[in-house]
Amino acid sequence: MNLRSENLKMVGKLAVVTAGMFCFGYALIPIYKHICEITGINILSVSERMVPGNGTTGAAVKLPANTQVDLSRTITVEFDANARGPWEFKPQKRSVQVHPGELATVMYEFQNVQNRRMAAQAIPSYAPHQAASHFNKLECFCFNQYTLEPGEKKQWPVSFVIDPKLSKDVSTITLSYTFFEVGGKTPAAPVAQVAPMNGVGS
Repeated sequence: MNLRSENLKMVGKLAVVTAGMFCFGYALIPIYKHICEITGINILSVSERMVPGNGTTGAAVKLPANTQVDLSRTITVEFDANARGPWEFKPQKRSVQVHPGELATVMYEFQNVQNRRMAAQAIPSYAPHQAASHFNKLECFCFNQYTLEPGEKKQWPVSFVIDPKLSKDVSTITLSYTFFEVGGKTPAAPVAQVAPMNGVGS
């Protein structure tokens, strides 16, 4: 009887400890939320926004929510496309306006107009040059090489966030891509033009 009594007491203690651990874990969420509200740091927020994949798998990408958007500033981002070879390459939009810290996505269109399969890749450049270290790409077709069949068309995204630490003197950034065939001579990074573009698309 003594052994049975001791076992029952031990089971009771374990049940109390288990219940306490469950309650503590359940209370962590509101505790963290309260800490976030006090400190102003949003460590729990994850955006459910999805952007198209990298063009090979079509997989969606889950991106972190923007918590440090500078609404007092607006940056104009212009998009330039250069094709080194007989294919079509252009952005769907010629420019967008974003706040530093704000997530933006722009699609680029590609078509292999040759009568043969082509492996290609894009290289970026920035103007002004100082913007490069503050232009953070979360998803970009320039990360990979792609194979396009004869006449094949593709659309690939560029998702980016401009670091709020970018100099306040910079109000316009030009992102320029050169699309070239892999296996040929790799072109030098183009010098993006700082002059505003006419006929901004939508």
